[in-house]
Amino acid sequence: METMKASERLGTEPIGKLILKLSIPAVIAQIVNVLYNIIDRVYLGHIEGVGTLALTGIGVTFPIIVGISAFSAFAGYAGAPLSSIELGRKNYKKAEKILGNSVTITLFFTLIIPTIVYIFREQLLFSFGASENILPYALDYLNIYLIGTIFVLIALGLNPFISSQGFPKEAMFSILIGAITNLILDPIFIFQFHMGIRGAAWATVISQGFSACWIFFFLTSNKSVIKIKLKNLIPDFKIIKNILVLGTSSFTMQITESMLGVTLNKSLQIHGGDLYVGAMAIAQSIMQLISIPIRGFTYGSQPIVSYNFGAKNKERVMKATKIIVGYATFILGFSSLLTIIFPEFFSSMFTKDPELLALMGKTLPVYMGGMVIFGIQNGGQAVFLGIGLAKTSIFLALFRKILLLIPLALILPNYMGVMGVFYAEFISDTLSAITTLFIFVFIFKKVVDKNMQ
Repeated sequence: METMKASERLGTEPIGKLILKLSIPAVIAQIVNVLYNIIDRVYLGHIEGVGTLALTGIGVTFPIIVGISAFSAFAGYAGAPLSSIELGRKNYKKAEKILGNSVTITLFFTLIIPTIVYIFREQLLFSFGASENILPYALDYLNIYLIGTIFVLIALGLNPFISSQGFPKEAMFSILIGAITNLILDPIFIFQFHMGIRGAAWATVISQGFSACWIFFFLTSNKSVIKIKLKNLIPDFKIIKNILVLGTSSFTMQITESMLGVTLNKSLQIHGGDLYVGAMAIAQSIMQLISIPIRGFTYGSQPIVSYNFGAKNKERVMKATKIIVGYATFILGFSSLLTIIFPEFFSSMFTKDPELLALMGKTLPVYMGGMVIFGIQNGGQAVFLGIGLAKTSIFLALFRKILLLIPLALILPNYMGVMGVFYAEFISDTLSAITTLFIFVFIFKKVVDKNMQ
C-alpha cells in the first residue's frame, strides 16, 4: 500500500511542491552523475607532462561513449514514461511488463554494441579526430570502458524506473553510490597507482558497476511499485515496438550528439589541430556541467507530466509544463551567462596550460552563446517525451543537430576559419530554441486537449 501511495501522489500533491520534491534529488543525482566524465577530465588534464594529450585523448572517445550511452534511452526515456503513464491509469500489471521488456532490450544492447565498437575502435577514433599522438591515450581509455558497457546501460537505462514511481531519493542514491566511488578511486588509480588514463577508465567501470547493482536490487525489492520479474523478460513485441518508437526520439538526440562530436572534432583537427580539439573537450565539459541542473530538473519533473497525462488531468499537465519550461530557461540562461563572462575561470578547472586557457577565453563565449535561451528546448523535450510526442521530439533532435549544427560546422570554417565551428553551435542552439517555442504556441495545447476527450 505504501508503494502505491508513492506513485499516486503524482496526481494529488500540489504541483510546485511535488516538482521540488522530485527534481531536487534528481538535480543532485545528475550533477553527481556528470562527475564521472568531468572528474576524469579534471584529473587527467593535470597530469604532469602529458595532461593535455590525455585530456584530448578522452575527448575523442566522447562521441563513442555518448553513442554507447544513447542505447539506454530506449529503456530510460521511453520505457519509464510509458510505464508512468500506465501507473496513472492504475494499470500496474502492464507497467511492470513494460519494465521487464525494457530490461530485455537493455541486455540485448549490452551484448551487441561493445562487440561492434571493439572491432572497429581504431578506425572509429581516427574518424573522430584522433591523431597519431592522441590515439594511444584514447585506446587505453576506450578498451577498458567497453568492459563496463553492461553496467553503464543498466545504470542509465533502468534508474528512471525508480524516479518514475515517485522515489526520487532512491534514484539519487543509486547515482551517488557510483559517483562517490569514482571520486575516491580516480586519484588513487591515476596518481597513486600511476595508471594514468587507464586508471580513470577502471574507476568509471567499477563505479558504474556499483550503481547498476543497487538499481537492480531496488527494482527486485518489495519497496518498488513495479518489479523486475523473469516472466516479464519474455519479449512482448507490441510493447517492444512502442518502446522503440518512443525511444527513437531520445536515442536520436543522443546518437546525433555522437555524430556531432565526430563532426566537430574532425573539423577542428582539419582547421585548427590538437589544441582546438582539446578546447572543444573542455567546452563540452563546461556545457555538461551547467546543463546538469536542467537535466535533473526536467528529468525529475517529467513523471508528473506523464502520470497526469495518463490520468487525463489537463490542469496539472499544463501547470507542470509552464514550471518546467520556465525554470529550465531561467537556470540555464543564468549559468550560461556566467561562463560567457568568466570563460578562463571555468576552463581553469580542466587545464593549467596557458596557451589552452587563452584559447578558451576566445572560443567559450561563442560556444555558450546560444545556451542563454536553450532552456526552452531542454524543458520542451522533457514535456514532449512525457506525453508520448515521439515525432515532435525526433524532429527537434534532428533539426538542431542534423539539419543545422553538423552542416554549419562543416561549412562555416571555410569562410570564418576554425572559429566557424564554435559559431555553428551558437546559431543552431538559438534557432532550435525558437522553433521549440513555436511548437508550444501552436501545437502542444491541441495535443493535450485531444487526449482529454
